[in-house]
Amino acid sequence: MKRLILIASLFATPAVAQDAEEFVRDNTLAIFYHELGHALIDVLELPIFGQEEDAADVASAMLMHYLYDNEVATQMVMSTAQAFTVEAAEEAGDVAFWGVHGASEQRYYNLLCIFYGGDPENREEMITVMGLPEERAETCPEEFDQADFSWGNVLADIATDNPADSFVLELRSDEAPITARAMEEEVAALNADFVLPVSLPVIVEACGEANAFYDPESREITMCVEFETYLEELAAR
Repeated sequence: MKRLILIASLFATPAVAQDAEEFVRDNTLAIFYHELGHALIDVLELPIFGQEEDAADVASAMLMHYLYDNEVATQMVMSTAQAFTVEAAEEAGDVAFWGVHGASEQRYYNLLCIFYGGDPENREEMITVMGLPEERAETCPEEFDQADFSWGNVLADIATDNPADSFVLELRSDEAPITARAMEEEVAALNADFVLPVSLPVIVEACGEANAFYDPESREITMCVEFETYLEELAAR
């Protein structure tokens, strides 16, 4: 199930990213895995203990851990964390504590912790480069084990050795080439790894906003082309 994608070098510091296209791709996949978490919760009727947005964040972190080798997964997590850092700076003094999503800075540390906890010996970058505090790092293996017990069992239940066609890609716009390529590869890979009880469309289209979302009524994941432009802007900051 482990995958390999072409990558550039890892960050030299938290503020210096790899190639902008890789940053966009990594974050596109991370947000897609977040929305896939929502989809699995709905389609598989999974129980949720806490906020669903938090559960979807954990799903994204665990999918990066499960699906990629350590070097690639580390790069993806660092890219995603860097995006949270930029968003956190923009939120400074104006965090919507009433919202369903956690503050970006908290999501940053939660992501680092869960990923670090999955392989502490080989993921020291989460501490030395990304700044995960030692006090939090001590509990991260336990946090990972909890996430693995929940999402690991869910993914094991839908894993397959026989390629299926549960995920169906619909490209309705050519305005986001990085997103389109990433989703083409991802849908093919997911169909080789997993089978769902229903068909799950993955749509790439213009939405009028930089967003990605799962619609429980239509049971579709939509990746908005505007989100790619937003990520390109983040990469430049």
